[in-house]
Amino acid sequence: MRLDIVTIFPEYVQPLRHALVGKAIEQGIVEICVHDLRDWATDVHKTVDDSPYGGGPGMVMKPTVWGAALDDIRLKTGPVASAEALQTAAMHVNKPRHDEKNGIDDPGYSDQTCVGGDEELPLLLIPTPAGKPFEQRDAQSWSREKHIVFACGRYEGIDQRVIDDARKHYRVREVSIGDYVLIGGEVAVLVIAEAVIRLIPGVLGNTLSHQDDSFSHGLLEGPSYTKPRVWRDLEVPEVLLSGNHAKIDRWRRDQALLRTQAVRPELLAHVELSEADREVLGYEDSD
Repeated sequence: MRLDIVTIFPEYVQPLRHALVGKAIEQGIVEICVHDLRDWATDVHKTVDDSPYGGGPGMVMKPTVWGAALDDIRLKTGPVASAEALQTAAMHVNKPRHDEKNGIDDPGYSDQTCVGGDEELPLLLIPTPAGKPFEQRDAQSWSREKHIVFACGRYEGIDQRVIDDARKHYRVREVSIGDYVLIGGEVAVLVIAEAVIRLIPGVLGNTLSHQDDSFSHGLLEGPSYTKPRVWRDLEVPEVLLSGNHAKIDRWRRDQALLRTQAVRPELLAHVELSEADREVLGYEDSD
């Protein structure tokens, strides 16, 4: 997978060089190129914004700059032709994990982004509070993409004509990471990129690590424990020490159900519940 990130603050996305994403870069699983939007500004001050038509506060990012940047990314011309990909922050030691699996399992996530568009076109993601909420199923779908481009807006956003014009050559998706407003799109890019990259086969040592994630099955993930068995007079639940995998699986399901009920009860409306699940949740029979 290749990621192209366009921003006026390239240093803002340097955290992608670290941890598992950095390891994925090192292993050649993902290539990340960061581009300074000001490279496409044509005036001496490298201006990327101007006052809004119709009046109002703030500034709007200029279509002339963004249009040229997206054209070059698509065609791999201009500054993009000589751009260097991010390198991992530090070489990683391939220390085996206790649950490391032989080979790489492909989770088989379906591509849900190509409806109504050419799947050969790059996917352009524009973080904005006005976008569709980003969900785990989006991360699953986008983990199968070959080329994702992130457009980091600032100020009052990007001129709408940039988005309209980009639909000719990209599959455009405006996306929000929450019902709040950030200073710019870079933080959202870090969130989305990490959520997507960790789902690419080979990034995690064991695909079960993300197949049991919160939201992957409609429920929040339950609590986790490790050694020591007793810490500050708090003990690990006895069932986890039993060796009975059926009971452990049932306990984990119960904990996920109860946590979801307590924190995000609205999610349960979309989960298929067994009789045992309903009993754990205290639901009365409908008969």
